[in-house]
Amino acid sequence: MLSADEKASIATSVTTLSSRLASYFTVAGDGLTSHFRFGSHTRGTILPRKMDAHSDVDYMIVFEKGGLNPQTYLTRLRRFAEQKYANSELYQSSPTVVLELNHIKFDLVPALFSWGTTYQIPKGPDEWQSTNPNDFNSTLETVNGNNSYLIKPTVRLVKFWNAEAGYVYDSYGLEKWIVGLGFYGCYTQKDYFFKVFDNLSANEVAQWRNDKITRAKDIIARVRKYEADDMPNSAEIEVKKLVPA
Repeated sequence: MLSADEKASIATSVTTLSSRLASYFTVAGDGLTSHFRFGSHTRGTILPRKMDAHSDVDYMIVFEKGGLNPQTYLTRLRRFAEQKYANSELYQSSPTVVLELNHIKFDLVPALFSWGTTYQIPKGPDEWQSTNPNDFNSTLETVNGNNSYLIKPTVRLVKFWNAEAGYVYDSYGLEKWIVGLGFYGCYTQKDYFFKVFDNLSANEVAQWRNDKITRAKDIIARVRKYEADDMPNSAEIEVKKLVPA
């Protein structure tokens, strides 16, 4: 989990970002209607950067004036970041502008309000797609509560393995898939963690991905064998190959 210092540092950066957005987009009728965090940081499943180089804070920036293509808004966000964060690394990774600070990355996502909690975000430079940025949060909270609050730590553990393995899966897609699994008969953190790998299949197009999945399954099989043989020290050594201590 994020340390107290990391949480405080990110909170400060979010406050600064909010202030700078407000001071930059000031043209009446062509400013912002809102901006807010979404994604793993709001769900409590974000990993420290030392465990996940792709760890970031998703930040949606809702523009007041519509009718333009996504690239126009991405360009405006890039200009904002170039002026307000001149000494930070900055690049476009469609459909976002990535702002990389010393301690965290921000994915700046331009958006237009649609209705209710639905927004339009870029699907490439010329096309929009609909999204409800925080709809998954409530699902995760419900499933987590119904499973002795062991789903979130399971998600973080598996995401750590995924990062260590070279990102076998898209992080968000993996998180949603885990939440959708059935965990009948699981009672401990180990049960939940191993259940995820029991349900993975080495049927990816890229062979290196299949190799990582197979390796994980083999490690878990050896852990279970060591435990059955009353060899806990060997089991612990083995499981650390899956999730380093």
